[in-house]
Amino acid sequence: MTDAVLARLAEIKTMDIKALKGMWRDLYASEPPPYNRKFLESRLAYRVQELAYGGLKPETLRRLAELAKELEPRGSRRRVKSMPVAGTRLLREWQGAEHTVTVLVDGFEYEGRPYKSLSAIARAITGTRWNGWLFFGLRTQGRGR
Repeated sequence: MTDAVLARLAEIKTMDIKALKGMWRDLYASEPPPYNRKFLESRLAYRVQELAYGGLKPETLRRLAELAKELEPRGSRRRVKSMPVAGTRLLREWQGAEHTVTVLVDGFEYEGRPYKSLSAIARAITGTRWNGWLFFGLRTQGRGR
C-alpha cells in the first residue's frame, strides 16, 4: 500500500490546477477552496495519507480542540468583550449627519452595502482612518476593552 500512496503523492505535484480541484471534489466531497496551488497540494497530500493510514486519534483531536479554545483569535491583541447582537443598530452623528449601521451575523451593513469591519465604515464616513469600535462608541480610548 505504501508504494501506491507514494505514487499518488508524486502525481499530485504533476497535476494541473483543474485536475487538483477535481481530486479535491473526489476526496473531500465538497468544492475546493479558492486558495493557491500549494495549499491544494498540501491538503490533498494529507488527505491521501489520512485515507490510507487513518487520521488523528480521537484523544489527539480532543486535545487540539482544548488548545484551540485557549488561543486568542488570529491577528487580535486582545479578545473583544462582546460583539453587538445581530440586528443591533449603531447610530453616530458626524458633521451634522446621522449615520446608521446594522450589525449582521457576519459583518455590518451601512447604506445598503455590506462591510466586514466598523473601521471600514468609519473611514467611508469620515474619509480618514478610525478605529471603528472607538468611532461608534463601543470602546473608549485608553481602556483595554
